[in-house]
Amino acid sequence: MGRLSPPQIHALALYSFGIVLARTCGARKVAAALATHLKTPEDDLRQQLREWTYDRVDKKGIKRVDWPVRSCFAPLLGWVLSLWSPGEHQLVLALDATSLKKVFVVLSISVVYRGCAIPIAWAVLREGQKGAWRGPWLELFASLRHAIPTEWTVIVLADRGLYARWLFQAIQVRGWHPFLRINQRSHYCLPGQAHFGPIRGLLPSPGSVWAGRVTCFAHNSVAGTLLALWGPGHAEPWFILTDLPPDESRAAWYGLRSWIEAGFKDLKRDGWHWQKTRMTDPRRAARLWLALAVATLWVVSVGGQADAHLPASSLDDLPPTHIARRTHRHDHRPRLLSCFSRGLIGILNQLAAQEPIVLGILLPEPWPLKTYP
Repeated sequence: MGRLSPPQIHALALYSFGIVLARTCGARKVAAALATHLKTPEDDLRQQLREWTYDRVDKKGIKRVDWPVRSCFAPLLGWVLSLWSPGEHQLVLALDATSLKKVFVVLSISVVYRGCAIPIAWAVLREGQKGAWRGPWLELFASLRHAIPTEWTVIVLADRGLYARWLFQAIQVRGWHPFLRINQRSHYCLPGQAHFGPIRGLLPSPGSVWAGRVTCFAHNSVAGTLLALWGPGHAEPWFILTDLPPDESRAAWYGLRSWIEAGFKDLKRDGWHWQKTRMTDPRRAARLWLALAVATLWVVSVGGQADAHLPASSLDDLPPTHIARRTHRHDHRPRLLSCFSRGLIGILNQLAAQEPIVLGILLPEPWPLKTYP
């Protein structure tokens, strides 16, 4: 884990393990869960966990040191890839920002996987902090330099609120492929033409699709592939700008971006309850996020592996005239329980049965070909 010393790694293991035991990230509850499980004084554990997030000047002892969270990002991503299904060399990263109680804004890069998201790089900023986000995003990309083998295909998804030409280019510099949604009021120009027209005119009505090589934006122009899709029953279309050729990309892939929002819910009210934190120091919060990321990787790997081995459908066991055959509208099995929840249940049951602790493997689903089956 980057520059972490053995004692720091031990504290990280304690913290992430305790988060899973307590099903929350509050230091007091995590220490109580660990104390019960490990038969160790609760106050000692709580102080150890709190000091793990502190700056050096706030710690006791003369051998205390600071440790940069950023140095752990590439090893954390490498850990994710080491669990990836052998032979699978495709990865989807999502960029997004999440806020907390008008205290923090977190810029996050996550691996999206089976409806969940595993944070692998982040920057915690104060809410309302002056200055653009360009610097922090570029630092996050720099921290992941050489973390993914060059033969892998990596697409990076971001919503239209984050689009910028420098972001498009920064993703390309890493050898990855931007997959960025742009505003429907943007303009485009076809190759060999000088006139820029509104991209909104490419999709006359719901149910329309379009893909082709274009130059987008009359100012700060970017040449690439524009993927346009307006699903039936949806209020507005998607316009996605990428550098992949039109015949090697699908607008449907952009639907995977919503998984990072599910990941934020897992970090907050639906999982580790980070929204209840009393921290106000961004550096401490960034260190806590490392424990949250490791705990998330653990439960999602276990839950995702179980999810991958669930039966695809029970329709084959029903009589030919059963009503379920006539009312079934899905081309695939819907996910009724998230991989995060399934993994948490599985781990706690294993611990209750005193079975050995296990880490799952990551078995990604095929990238979608159709956005609306």
